[in-house]
Amino acid sequence: MKIVDLRATPVTVPLHAPLRHANGCHWGRFVRTIVELETDDGLIGLGEMGGGGESSEAAFSALKPYVVGLDPARLEELRFRIANPTAALYGNRTQLLAALEFACLDILGQAWGVPVSEILGGRVRERVPFASYCFFRYPDPSSGNGEVRTAEQMVAYVRQLKESCGFTTHKLKGGVFPPRYELAVYRALAEAFPGDRFRMDPNSVWPLEDALEFARAIEDLPNDYLEDPVFGLDGFRRLRARTRLLLATNTVVVNFEQLAANVRDPAVDVILLDTTLWGGIRGCLKAAAVCETFQLGVSVHSSGELGIQLATILHLGAVLPNLTFAADAHYHHLRDDIIVGGPFRYEDGAIAVPAGPGLGVRLDREKLGLYHELYRKLGPYPYDQDPLRPGWVPLIPNRRWADPQDDRAPAGPRFDFSLESRKA
Repeated sequence: MKIVDLRATPVTVPLHAPLRHANGCHWGRFVRTIVELETDDGLIGLGEMGGGGESSEAAFSALKPYVVGLDPARLEELRFRIANPTAALYGNRTQLLAALEFACLDILGQAWGVPVSEILGGRVRERVPFASYCFFRYPDPSSGNGEVRTAEQMVAYVRQLKESCGFTTHKLKGGVFPPRYELAVYRALAEAFPGDRFRMDPNSVWPLEDALEFARAIEDLPNDYLEDPVFGLDGFRRLRARTRLLLATNTVVVNFEQLAANVRDPAVDVILLDTTLWGGIRGCLKAAAVCETFQLGVSVHSSGELGIQLATILHLGAVLPNLTFAADAHYHHLRDDIIVGGPFRYEDGAIAVPAGPGLGVRLDREKLGLYHELYRKLGPYPYDQDPLRPGWVPLIPNRRWADPQDDRAPAGPRFDFSLESRKA
């Protein structure tokens, strides 16, 4: 069996509302690149990659000569063709490799008639639990609804998510407003939902003194961990020595060199594995084995996935014996998906692992076409910019916070995702 073609299709899929974060905003939609690998016997494997609001179509097209003619089972050969540690140093191809690995594993599962999780060692769980992943949000410009700016709005939004999805773990994405303001929101959530668990993620922008003040102020709450409060392993070490909270990251331990450094001189307690950032599902499994050996906690990071990458998260979560925390997913922020049958469904805060061969998902060609055309109409968006703060960038560490009293909403065609607009 040989790969005979590589296709990459950019899509943009609407969100329920623009999501604000420490470094900018998701402007009411995700931009993803859908990858298809086709073999000489007609099998099509699926992959997916983000790109900070931009398409990766051209990057994948440039890799076509590297993969055409390769046996999809030669995954280590693929790794060194795409992401040789020295040759690919300037190409930053790790995330491209991940999408291609997804597609190869999908092909192998289809060819062998088994789910990817069985190829990876077999399931230890049939359902993967998720956290609610709560963002401060601008209102949806087409309806005016969905704003999350105040503690009251955040509590109401999380209550809605609990009712619709069954979450009992809640992650607050912070770093938008002053830390003391976000502390009040975090404590309001904990008070509103006794018995649930909580985690905070300001995306590494807090000064150490603010991170320490926040950590000490929540030590009495049922926290999972404090994620990426500061930037850099040394910053983590200084904070870790001064707090009882577990510290987690998907920013400063995202490769094996950094993981080794963290083992030798501990800075982070919980590693958030990302099937894209670690170069694929197999890279995550290797990292998880190191974490198991050295008794580091493991969770799963989300990079703004559609259903294809969510399937990779589910198969990863199915086989990890040391997955001790609920996984993250942006998935419930999506209005739609590009897979047959529509979006995966949450039940009691978890999603069932696909049972079909390969990744267990297939493209809805009509939806793929619809959201490809929407991407062509709207183009990319600057993930690292806030639409209502033109020219703003955060410093690291940051003091340039958004104003919690500012109730403006972004407007214009780049934010209009009504059904009529999508079909126009």
